[in-house]
This record gives sequence, C-alpha cells and structure tokens, in this order.
Amino acid sequence: MITQMKKYTFLVFHREYEAFLEQLREAGVVHITEKAAGMADDAHLQELLAKAEQTRKIIAQAAPDQLLTEKANIESRIVLTKKEADRMAIWGDFSAERLEQLKAAGYTLRYFSCAKKLFQQEWGIVVAEDGATVYFVHVSKTSEPSELLNTVLELCQEQQLNSKSTAELLKEVEGLNGLLVAQNARIELWAKENIPALEAELKDLQQQIDWKRVTLNTETECDGALKLLEGFCPIDQVPALREMLVKQEVYYQEEDPTAEDNTPIKLRNNRFTKLFESLTGMYGWPNYGEFDPTPILAPFFLLFFAMCMGDCGYGILLMIIGVLIAKKKLNIAMFEGLGPIITVLGVGTTVVGFFLGTFMGIDLYAADWVPQALKDVMIKGEIMGYDVQMVLAICIGVFHICLAMVVKAICYTKQTGFKENIATWSWTLLIVGGLIAAILGMTVLQEAVFKWTLIAVAVVSALGIYIFNTPGRNPLINIGAGLWETYNMATGILGDVLSYIRLYALGLAGGMLGAAFNDLGLMVMGETIEGATWQWIPFILILVLGHVLNLAMSALGAFVHPLRLSFVEYFKNAGYEGKGTLYQPFKK
Repeated sequence: MITQMKKYTFLVFHREYEAFLEQLREAGVVHITEKAAGMADDAHLQELLAKAEQTRKIIAQAAPDQLLTEKANIESRIVLTKKEADRMAIWGDFSAERLEQLKAAGYTLRYFSCAKKLFQQEWGIVVAEDGATVYFVHVSKTSEPSELLNTVLELCQEQQLNSKSTAELLKEVEGLNGLLVAQNARIELWAKENIPALEAELKDLQQQIDWKRVTLNTETECDGALKLLEGFCPIDQVPALREMLVKQEVYYQEEDPTAEDNTPIKLRNNRFTKLFESLTGMYGWPNYGEFDPTPILAPFFLLFFAMCMGDCGYGILLMIIGVLIAKKKLNIAMFEGLGPIITVLGVGTTVVGFFLGTFMGIDLYAADWVPQALKDVMIKGEIMGYDVQMVLAICIGVFHICLAMVVKAICYTKQTGFKENIATWSWTLLIVGGLIAAILGMTVLQEAVFKWTLIAVAVVSALGIYIFNTPGRNPLINIGAGLWETYNMATGILGDVLSYIRLYALGLAGGMLGAAFNDLGLMVMGETIEGATWQWIPFILILVLGHVLNLAMSALGAFVHPLRLSFVEYFKNAGYEGKGTLYQPFKK
C-alpha cells in the first residue's frame, strides 16, 4: 500500500531559516520537493557529489587506487613468470654460468623447434619432444661459418631462452607470491585503519549534499527577506511535524497533494510483502496516484520462482543458505541482506517441489519408498493429452493476466473516472467475464442460460470497445480505434499467455538435469554398491558438484524468468508505469 501524504509549504524569515532547517532535519519526516533547475549547474553540489562517489568507490574497494594498482602489478608479474616457467620447462634445468663458459670457449648454442618428421640428427642435440614437435640445441664453432645452420634456420623456428632456468623462475614466482601476501596484508591493514573514518566522512558528505539540495530548492521572496520551501510528510508523521512547527512559530500551509505535484511515495506493507519491495524498485516505484504492485507481485513471484525451481530438495538447501546468510554465518557479498527473502523462496520451493514430486532430481511419484498417500496429492498425469503441470502453468498465466486487467480497470477508473475507461472495462468484461461464464457453463449453468450469458457479455463488450470507447468522438473513428485495439489485444494476449509455459519448461529442465547427474553417479558406482570402495569418491563428487551447478543455474533462471513475467506480462496488462519518486526525508 502507498502511505497517504500531506503537502507543506513553509514560509520562514531569512534570519531564522538555518535554525528552521536544523529542526526540520532533526524531525526527519519531510521529503523536500526538488526542482530540476539549478541543481546540475551548481559547482559546489557537483563537487560534493563527485567526492562522495569517490569515497564510496574507495570504501567498496577497501583500498585506494595506488595499493590496488601495486597488487594488480604483482599479480600480472606472477602470471607472466608462470607462463615463462612453463615455456622454459621443456628445455630442462641448465646453468647460465656453464653456458657462458661454452661461449668463452668459442662455441655458439642456438635453440630450435621443428616438426618431428623434418628433423635430422646432424642438426643438433634433441632436448625434448612434445607430440609432433622436436626441441633441439644446435652447437657450432663461433669462428667457423656453418652451412648447416642456414638449413636449420630455413626449416626450423628459433627459440629464445630466458636467462633463468625453470627452477629459478619458479623460485621467483614463490617470491612474488610472498609479495602478494604482504600487499594483501597492507590493504587489509589500511582498510582497518581508514574505512571507519571514510564511512564517517561519507556520512558527513551526504549531510552536506542534503543541506545543499535543500537550499537550492528554497525560493527567495520579498527581496530575500523570506524563504519558501515545499515538502511532503506521511500522514502518520503529521502530528509530530505540527508540534515542531508550532514550537518554532513557523508559518506553514498544509494541503492534500494534487495530480500535478511530484508527490513521493512511501510503501506500507506487511513483513512478507516488504521482502519483495526491492523487486518493485528494480522496475520503478509507483506514482502517488497509482497502486502499489508489491502485494500482488510478492505471492506470484514466490509461486513462479518455486515452479521454475520445481525441486523440494533444492528448496531445503535454499532455506539453509538463507538462514545462514540471515544469521551472518555465511558471508556472500552479493547476497548481503537477502537472507530472509532467500529463506522464504526456499520454503515456497520446498512446498511446490513436493507437490510436483521432485527431490534432488529424484521422481518421488515413481519411487517405491514413497507412501501412496503422499503420491495421491502430487500433481501428476495428463489433461487432454497434455502434461498436467503444463496446463497448470497456462491456467496460472491466464489468471495472472485477468487479475492484471481487473487491477488496471479499477485503478484507471479511480484516477480518471469511468467515462474515460469504458474501453478498458469492456475488454475486461469480454476476457475476464467470458472466461468466468465459460467456467460456469461447464459446471453449473444450464445450456440456455450459458448461451444468453455469452451473448450479453459479447454485445455489451462490443458496444464499449467499438462504439463508446471514447464518448463524444466520431463513431467511425471509435470503430477504427476499436479494430486496431482488437488486433493488438488478440496478438498480445495470446503471446503473454504462452509466455507462462516457461514455468513448466524451466522446472522440467532442472528436474531432468538433476536426474541426469544422479544417473551419472550411479553409473560410476556400477549396478550394485556391494563391495564398492573407491567408487564412492567419484559418486559423491558427481552428485555434489552436479547438484550445486544445477542449483545455481536453476536459481538464476527461477529469478530472471518470474521477474520477466511480472515486469512484462503483468505490469503491461495492469497499466503500471513505475515512474514515481521514493520518499526520502531530509534527516540526519
């Protein structure tokens, strides 16, 4: 739900204005109306914003750029030195001092590689062979020209050896690893000493930014003698604000917001729905005159996620992971603060996964050890030749879209009145009313009653869609607009409904992949596990790694696709725009 707001206009004598702002910030309940003009042009504000962003970056990195650059250089040197050690390994260990002695004695050593089938023994001493390639050393007198060398140079590729042997290079890698450990320790020490101070500095910068924004959004009247400021306050905080204003003897005007005001929104939801407010924010916050989609988004997203996962074993794992994250026993940066919602999604997946009859890739409906009483409540079988789970996904999609159309009709009527939304109600009557009539006709209505009910729904809907969609306009234009809308609805609704098949397909794919890892593990174990010893190790590894991979992939798909169904199919048919401004009070 969206909390009701009150609009305030404050008029303050300029000498008392700073004291008033201090009290207003102390109260911390007024969202200041922002005006775009002048905000981007103020150099001081932009400087503060840039400094705050740089401070956030350093805090996120837990180190300044200099320390991170030094660490990156060490890591780069480690990679290059390891690569050079691997290249030199084929030449074996050698003494650089011994090579210098041979050079002083008048011998020249050159190093080559060539195809094994081309190599001739007189070309040099073979050091190593790698598949179809031979690596060899060509030795010649420095003072004597070598015709053989010209042949070698023509047919072979000369190699340049590092002055250090493989052993020396690997020893250098060990030293670099030690430098990396020391650098990480420097970064950690720097973070411990400086991050708290940077966080305090960031808070101070944010205070300055908020104060600057308020002053920029203040209007000056009567040649600077009076300051005028506008803002919004949630209705439940109004008594406290009034008390403060009376004490300060501030002149103010209190009124209800109008449609022209950019009224901020503050969501008010229960503990369950509140978990999903961040998903609404990902699309966009509702306008003050719109509806809060979160109470509908929350249960449907939970259901869609659970159906896409479709495995009660994975649901149990998600519950465990969620609880560990919530209790700070498992620290994963990207999931920080998401423990409660992961736990709830795990609970939903466990319940739905049980009814779908899958546990860690095992088909519970086909398992002999599962009691028949439990199998009887599982969703299995076919309807008219189609898998019942696929039919269920389509039915849920139809209900979801019908609900969106009803919500759209109610909210649009609340905003602009019934007369402006005759076409919206007519489409809702045609689709939602037609489906309800069809269901009643197949269950309780007599054939004649069902027939006339459908005719009534069709006639009333057609009049609203084609004749009265825009009252007062030329009927021919209304008919043309109705035909165009019919084309859009016919193609759009069908595609939207079919999109919900993904709820069935993703759950099926995850279950099949989990079953494949189970079968692969059993193949390693053999037909019987009696006397098995070493086979247990690969069996466990396959199951653990396979199911962890499947869990991660399934969870990603189960998050993205329900989000799409909510953002595209539901929000589009519900007419949700999501262009509102979130309530952010001026406070410490």
